Parts: sequence; structure tokens; C-alpha cells
Amino acid sequence: MPARNVPATGEAEERTRDRVLFSVLEDGPVSAAELGERLGFTPAAVRRHLDALSKEGLVEVKLVANQRTGAGRPSRRYVLSHRGQTRMGNDYLDIATEALAELGRAAGPAAIEAFAARRFGEMERRYAPALAGVEGLEQRAEVLSEALSADGFVASTRKVGANSPTATMRSVQLCQGHCPIQELAREFPVFCEMETQAFSRLLGVDVRRLSTLASGGHVCTTHIPVGRNQPPQRAEKRTRIKITKQERPR
Repeated sequence: MPARNVPATGEAEERTRDRVLFSVLEDGPVSAAELGERLGFTPAAVRRHLDALSKEGLVEVKLVANQRTGAGRPSRRYVLSHRGQTRMGNDYLDIATEALAELGRAAGPAAIEAFAARRFGEMERRYAPALAGVEGLEQRAEVLSEALSADGFVASTRKVGANSPTATMRSVQLCQGHCPIQELAREFPVFCEMETQAFSRLLGVDVRRLSTLASGGHVCTTHIPVGRNQPPQRAEKRTRIKITKQERPR
């Protein structure tokens, strides 16, 4: 599709800006150049809309390292802000939050925990076939990231400590730039806890949550210690040298 300029006034301007905002939600973290290519807009038009959305507090810039090598200058990528996520269809969460609060009052906190466990248990069952047979934690984390992105969580992975001389220090950070239930998780942190437990079972290793959108973080970040799964290096075999009576120094 050839790049085109977008009308600068009226309803067309607002509709186009909404298209840019939705594309950031769907494809983010995404660069301005990628947005222009996908939407068929000129770079100038895309940047103008991104600037306007940034001023409204609907999108923000995230610096993303090269996913393959981790080298070079991080690229500028756009993600939805908390305000932007709220604008893009999270209104139903007010009703869900109120319903869960009523459930808690009627049946106690254990009922909410059971509900959250069932929700993420279903996610775990859907994701498990994609991870079946995938060897290596880094590869499994990448597959999990792709599955999360397909569900709208805007996930990515980042290697940490790749050049560390100590293998046990190596890890992968699984980041989620969008959370469809962010407001719900803010009221009921057990949803974040159950999601973390599901990740641990899917990956087959203990993981740790470093930050969440629900608690005010820029992204949800899960620490995955890949170095622990490295097989221990075999100790160097030592040969015992036997010295005969004739060879002993006098």
C-alpha cells in the first residue's frame, strides 16, 4: 500500500488517530516506521499522530534492545500508557471488579483466589501444547511470549547476563506491555500471583515477578533464571602419578 498523507482536520483526523492508537495496542512495542508501513501513512503523518497521542498521555516511548544480539543502541518503540489501555476497551472491568468484590463479601477471599486460579488454569491449558517438546528455557520463554502477544499482552523477552562469566547468573526477562485486566489486578493482586504460578508451571522453573502494571510498573516483568538449568560442568579428571623408588630424587 503506498504511503499517503492523512487529512489534518475534522472527523477523519480523529478516526486516523484512533487507528494509530489501536495499532500501537495491537502491534506494540512498535516503531514509527513500522506503524507507517502497516497503516500506509507517510512517516510525517505517523509521527504527527504519535506526538499528539503522547501529549494526551495515551502512548509512551519504550527503549527496546535488539532481541537477537542485545547489542547496539536501543530502538524507540511505542506502547500504550495506562491511560491509553483504559481508553481501549477496559470499561467492562468496572463491572467485573464490582462482581468480584461482591463474591468476596459473600464467599470470602478464597472464592476470589479460586476464580483467579481457574482463569489462569485455562490459559495454562491453552498455552501448554505450544510449549510441548520445546527444549531450553530461553526457547520456551520465547514461545510463551508469542502466545501472550497473540492474546493481547504485547509480550517480549530480553536476555540478561548473557556475557556473565558465571552461568548461574544468566536469565531471561519476560515483559508484558499491556494487561487486559490491569484494573482488576490492581484491586485483586491474586490475579498477578496466579499468572506468575502459571508461568512457572509452563516453563518448569521457579520464576519471580519484578514488576506489574497493576502495581504501577511500566510493564509486567517476570524474571526467569535460565542459568540454573545449565548442566554442571564435569570436573577435570586428575591422573595420579606413581613414582617408583628408582625415580625418586635423592
